[in-house]
Amino acid sequence: MPFFSVVIPVYNKSAYVGATLNSVLDQTFTDFEIIVVNDGSTDDSLQKIEAINDGRLNIVTIENSGVSHARNVGVQKASSNYIVFLDADDLWQSNHLQVLRNLIKDFPDCGMYCTGYHKKKSEKSNIRAEFGSIENRFRGIVKNYFENSLPFTVAGMGAVALPKTVFETFNGFSTNVTHGEDIELWTKIALEHDVALHNIATVTHQLHVHSRASDKDIKEKKFSNFNQFKSAESSNPALKRYLDHNRYAIALRYRLAGNEAEFKSWMKHVNKRNLNMKQKALLKLPVGLLMTFKKTHRLLLEKGLYLSTYR
Repeated sequence: MPFFSVVIPVYNKSAYVGATLNSVLDQTFTDFEIIVVNDGSTDDSLQKIEAINDGRLNIVTIENSGVSHARNVGVQKASSNYIVFLDADDLWQSNHLQVLRNLIKDFPDCGMYCTGYHKKKSEKSNIRAEFGSIENRFRGIVKNYFENSLPFTVAGMGAVALPKTVFETFNGFSTNVTHGEDIELWTKIALEHDVALHNIATVTHQLHVHSRASDKDIKEKKFSNFNQFKSAESSNPALKRYLDHNRYAIALRYRLAGNEAEFKSWMKHVNKRNLNMKQKALLKLPVGLLMTFKKTHRLLLEKGLYLSTYR
């Protein structure tokens, strides 16, 4: 039985999946299997995957059912005790699995094991994730997961390993959610288990290659219901602040799409004292000016300049 099962959901990622798989096959720690779940791709992603000749590679093809279902299927097929996730257009450094293996060895009773990561938002903008007051190269148990998951969440998709038993305890990813399903699951786990982190960047999230759905398509998105954590929030101010930042981000997307009803619906659960001055200022802007601000933000990203309202 391999030590890790690497689960990779794929939907129409022909241009990127080869490089992603090569970043897995180039790992210095080699005791793993790869489970690629082809989620009904209509391009030649499957042919690109099948062209790779490696005995550790397993391919499962299903009807298109969304990334949460695809990941859940991958875990069901996994034979290892530890699951590692990777999206089909993201990349690992060659030491990624070794870093996670060492964390598991030294901190065996955790619910999640994480590494640092970069977010590549444009060709010229590659941002190192910052976790609250946690220093770069920190290695150990995260004292307060939610307090330190701003401005970036400690558990980044592609930078997480977890015991298969923990994943199964929480019934995996919510299949009725298309955006924020990972935040939902990581929150459930972090409320009940320790989280270990080695804060060296071993993952690159290639956000600049993701297809950008317009804000007008937001009606097709299904967000996590963070109100399921209301009871925990009442006694955990750090969790409340963390989820309020996520609620705020979703609310702002609805406002940009012109859906004031949903904007207000999300914002009514936000304690504005948990927001910073930049975020409060954006809430006061007219929609037209807000859209101009967003376009300017994207242009600056293309030039390698990253401005964030979360810090």
